[in-house]
Amino acid sequence: MRRMCVALLAMFFLFGPARAAEEANKNREANGTNGANASNANAVAVRGDQAMHAPVEITVGQDEGDIRGNDHRALQAAVDYVANLGGGVVRVEPGRYTMRNALFLRNGVHVTGTHGKTIFSACDGAETRLKLDGDCNERQVTLADASVFRSGDGISVQDKNMGGGFGVTTATLLAKVDANTFRISTPLYYDYMVAQEATARLTFPVIAGYQVKNASVEGLSIEGNRAKAQPLNGCRGGGIYLFECERIAILHSTVRGYNGDGISFQVSNHVTVEDCLVEDCAQLGLHPGSGSGDPVLRRNRSLNNGSDGIFVCWRVKDGVFEDNVIEGNKGQGISIGHKDTDNVFRKNRIAGNGKSGVLFRNEDEPMGAHRNVFEENEIVDNGLEQPDAAPVRILGQTNDLVFRKNTIGYSKSAEKPGFKIGKDVKGLKLEGNEMKNVKAESAPEK
Repeated sequence: MRRMCVALLAMFFLFGPARAAEEANKNREANGTNGANASNANAVAVRGDQAMHAPVEITVGQDEGDIRGNDHRALQAAVDYVANLGGGVVRVEPGRYTMRNALFLRNGVHVTGTHGKTIFSACDGAETRLKLDGDCNERQVTLADASVFRSGDGISVQDKNMGGGFGVTTATLLAKVDANTFRISTPLYYDYMVAQEATARLTFPVIAGYQVKNASVEGLSIEGNRAKAQPLNGCRGGGIYLFECERIAILHSTVRGYNGDGISFQVSNHVTVEDCLVEDCAQLGLHPGSGSGDPVLRRNRSLNNGSDGIFVCWRVKDGVFEDNVIEGNKGQGISIGHKDTDNVFRKNRIAGNGKSGVLFRNEDEPMGAHRNVFEENEIVDNGLEQPDAAPVRILGQTNDLVFRKNTIGYSKSAEKPGFKIGKDVKGLKLEGNEMKNVKAESAPEK
């Protein structure tokens, strides 16, 4: 059954819904299933008549398979091979695969493993100062100590001025020019100056997609090696990271102990993250970010991460967040703010996080997180030791929020209100919420 589902998903991405629906109908007839369990592929517009063929499928394994190896190079060879044939399925056999760079996704390729047994493990990190300034748009870096770096490694370049957010450059080391100089796969985004302590780090997303469409990963486990890996911030990396991608699915996968965000996607549309576990990562658990439209995050667990469980970054719109468990994170349960509008949060458990269960960040009205709906969520036992925290804290000029039929409060009596509401909040609707052991349903933010 699982192989059938993977094949149908690959056909949907590669050949469009018409073929996916056709194959789904054949399998329903063969298995005697009725329409109640059928694929909904027919609901999507048909692409048009095409000559259809079965998608390419190959296997990667350590002891057997079409391509054999135990590191990122074997995995990348398989993905590139399938992509160059028009797309298909790469099956990764159980085993531990050592990563010195990301597995880069390609258009139309579905990468699948055995959950809990197919493990991508980040190598130990390293850091060295730059020997020469790295100039904006330069396509090489000169390292003070190149001894632990190899051609093919994934690196980040940063300095004291450009050390976070999108200011960091990520690249792959290419051929050596001399003993300490490597060409790199992408030009440096900014100037990185020796006087500002510029460094290169051996660090990378474990799985990454850049300008990729119609791809997916399923059943993979990522071990981030947090204790020994170098950090990489969520604007440029994550255990799984997407940038400028469309229609990507991340399914039934685990990211554990990454030295950064667990799953981060930036400037990407129609990303689906379902049935994933993200835990013990150094920064954010789930990070739908910067200009990402129509995300779906469903039935995930974001547990015990070093910052927020879900950080809804800037301009995230029309998203659906449902049936997730967001628990034990050191920051907010859910943080939402800058132009993040028209999202729905439904039936999530947001519990035991270090700060507020839900925080609406402080934004002026043109940048506010307007028209978001929270319904049937359980928001309990958050921020018990933080004086400013509350189950729900709404700051800034935030308008037209709806909180409906949520359970909000604490397991034991607490001297906190259910909602702390800023003075400039407008149009807030509180409908049928169950308040547990709170001082009052709401109180003004001081």
